[in-house]
Amino acid sequence: MKQSILTKQHKFLIFTLSLLTFVLGTSEFVIVGILTEISSSLGITNAKAGTLVSAFAITFAITTPIVMSATSHFPKRKWMLGLIASFIILNALCIVSTSYVLLLVLRMLTAIVTGVLISLAMTVASEAIPAQKRGVAISFVFGGFTLANVVGVPIGTVIAEWTSWHGTFLLTTCLGMAAFMTSYIHLPTGLSQYRSSIRDQFSLLTNPRILMAFFIPALGFGATYAVFTYLVPILQMMGAPSNSISLILFVYGFISIFSNILAGKIASHDGIGRLRVVFLIQAIVLVSLYWTTDNFVLGLVNIGLMSLMAIMLTTSTQLYLIDLAGVYQPKATGLAASLMPVASNVGIAMGSALGGFVYHQGPLMNVTIVGGIVAVLASVLTFMSHHLDRTQGTLSHKGAQ
Repeated sequence: MKQSILTKQHKFLIFTLSLLTFVLGTSEFVIVGILTEISSSLGITNAKAGTLVSAFAITFAITTPIVMSATSHFPKRKWMLGLIASFIILNALCIVSTSYVLLLVLRMLTAIVTGVLISLAMTVASEAIPAQKRGVAISFVFGGFTLANVVGVPIGTVIAEWTSWHGTFLLTTCLGMAAFMTSYIHLPTGLSQYRSSIRDQFSLLTNPRILMAFFIPALGFGATYAVFTYLVPILQMMGAPSNSISLILFVYGFISIFSNILAGKIASHDGIGRLRVVFLIQAIVLVSLYWTTDNFVLGLVNIGLMSLMAIMLTTSTQLYLIDLAGVYQPKATGLAASLMPVASNVGIAMGSALGGFVYHQGPLMNVTIVGGIVAVLASVLTFMSHHLDRTQGTLSHKGAQ
């Protein structure tokens, strides 16, 4: 009989992987909060400092699938420990960096390490945890990113204000050391590894079912970020006092913790089937903003609901991509695990660009209509993929997903 309960070892492993994603998320996101300090210190414009963010995202999206494919045969435990050690070294070098070019290179290298570590963390959580508890495990691992936004980024920003931006990288270096120690103790041995060519790995990306599954989270994130990117001007239009906007954004991030918890529950059984409805509800919530923002209180409640819906898709789509790879290309499950983080970055970029285009063409609140339309498209794609699973018998053995 298959084990369906979480042992103490399982719980320690989930904590370890969640701590790792918290550290990686803090390192990735905190740069936004310290851009002004960096630009002042290095004598560059804020716009040039902003390339540290875009370069990180682009490097992450491009290199993660490539590196995951090329290293699929590496022993996961040793490879992860080596990558965490590299993360520590790169962040330590950022502490002493005195030039923009060096900092840019270090951030791009950190993006490569971050993308691969996130993908490996998802793979290990999916593989080492009992099937019935995978949804819970993955949701906790994703929860590390939520906490990074809610806790890690504000702390890193405050440290930069009290000391300098170098102090923020000292924080991420120390956090990396903590992640290394817990990973050294709790990462299991004997995890799967497959030796296959990069060509075989990338054949997964030509599979129509994988491509369809990839664009489900991309559209889901795109729907949210078509609106979220312009949340501050929306709040200003609602009449929010300027000194309250940071608090509202903090509450928005705090609510997303519950979104992450719900993501695990949704994924516990037929997650993709449930997401069909989740995306439709998300569409209603986003479109409702068009009218509710006329009332400050109703607008805030609606924005809170928007946060609650924002990341419900993460756990189900992460597991779905891994499970589909298990059917169509079992040796590429590591590559499949990397696709969800890439899809989220693609969705964020797409949603922000689409929202920006609409914002500059007409009234600001039109972005909510566009966000709703994109959410409906995500639902349609999910309906199609779920229908194919049923008619083709795909994943019929994965009822708990």
